[in-house]
Amino acid sequence: MSVHRYSRVILVIVIYALTVQAVNAQTLRVGSKNFNESYILAEIMAQVLEGAGYDVERKFGLGGTLICYSALLEGEIDLYPEYTGTLTQAILKREGEFTRSELDALMSGEGLRVLPGFGFNNTYALGLAKNRDFSDLKNISDLVARSDLKLVFSHEFLERPDGWPGLVQRYGFKGNPTGIEHGLAFQALANGEIDVTDLYSTDGEIRRYNLQVLEDDRNFFPHYLAFPFTRAELPESAERALLQLSDAIDDDLMSQLNEGVIFEGKSFAEVASGFLSSQQISYRASTSDWKTDLLRNTVTHLKLTGIALGMAIFSGLLISLVIFRINWLTRSTLTIIGLLQTIPSIALLALMIPLFGIGQVPAIIALFLYSLLPIVRNAITALTTIDPVLQEVSVAIGLTPREQLRYVFVPLSLPSILAGVRTAAVISIGTATLAAFIGAGGLGDPIVVGLSLNDTSLILQGAVPAAALAVLTEIGFESLERWLLPAHLR
Repeated sequence: MSVHRYSRVILVIVIYALTVQAVNAQTLRVGSKNFNESYILAEIMAQVLEGAGYDVERKFGLGGTLICYSALLEGEIDLYPEYTGTLTQAILKREGEFTRSELDALMSGEGLRVLPGFGFNNTYALGLAKNRDFSDLKNISDLVARSDLKLVFSHEFLERPDGWPGLVQRYGFKGNPTGIEHGLAFQALANGEIDVTDLYSTDGEIRRYNLQVLEDDRNFFPHYLAFPFTRAELPESAERALLQLSDAIDDDLMSQLNEGVIFEGKSFAEVASGFLSSQQISYRASTSDWKTDLLRNTVTHLKLTGIALGMAIFSGLLISLVIFRINWLTRSTLTIIGLLQTIPSIALLALMIPLFGIGQVPAIIALFLYSLLPIVRNAITALTTIDPVLQEVSVAIGLTPREQLRYVFVPLSLPSILAGVRTAAVISIGTATLAAFIGAGGLGDPIVVGLSLNDTSLILQGAVPAAALAVLTEIGFESLERWLLPAHLR
């Protein structure tokens, strides 16, 4: 073989190896909703894809159907577990039931795929505690005449057409039930704080809390067959890997997987690995421990709040210094920034998704907007209430407007400015925990998972460090004030 030909063969081999490596190293982003079963299914898919050679970025605990769907549609995630009834009723707004192939055809125009399902049906149901005197309640229609019962449903169920609004039409319910986080409803049922709530038929909590499932005697709830919901450009090898999960889980097995997390205290990764091992499906187990997770979440939390606060300090002080002498502009600016503050945190985060997708960028922007008000309000208030005599003296001794800012306005306003920054920092640290609902990570991750499992220890893994960061921030700003400010201004 000539040297030239040998070189070409080597070049072809190198290019092939690099191509295979690039494919194998491709990152796929797997999402999930913020309830137990969705975490398990998402983790199963993630481990199967890792077993097929892909790097997987987990975007778990996204805040509900519309956030997950928007993230998939915008390309912020590549797949997540969904249900046929949810896709039909909540996303497509269609009546009746559709087959998987029909749903796949409907979603192809959006650049999405409905892959073959996992094999189980997790439909909605209504349930109540068996340990209470509800012996006369067997069917959903039996609830209609009982105005004395306290009906409390998950927030999404209250809004979905296949939830409370549809029940009202089919069964004739009246009244306005209140909302609750799905994972917290079970303990409330067991404690007798509420009487009836919505369930998923494969919920592990049904056995844990000894709940009675009411018969859907008017056949209202459609089938909810779980399936991998993916983008159309998902690589063929990834799709082939996911096809191993087709019809691999029946209703009883899914209940057992849910119970493994709830009863046995296993992590989602452990339950997923155990299932895949029993099915002899190739996978790569996720390895992490709580210390590593705590460090990663804390660093992410500091990153989110640090960047947002830095942007807010720079922008807020610049705005304040430019406009504080113009009354009408000052009032207008404070009104606009104040209106932003009235938007609920989770709503503002959700509104960011169509503009900036999911992840850290929209979370930072939302935290930046929330941090502006205390900084700008404190700065403008301080700058506009400087003693008029001091202002006249600064003019009399010939200081230019810039020098007045430097030597009079800013030094005398500094205590109030620092107080505004301190307030903004504490608000940002607390609000950043909600960023987990849009896949931004941080200390909100264990809180979201803990809520889905009603696990106090997990909730504390996020809440305690967040509280500690807020306390350390307060102490840090106190030290900064002692260093920057003379004693008579503290």
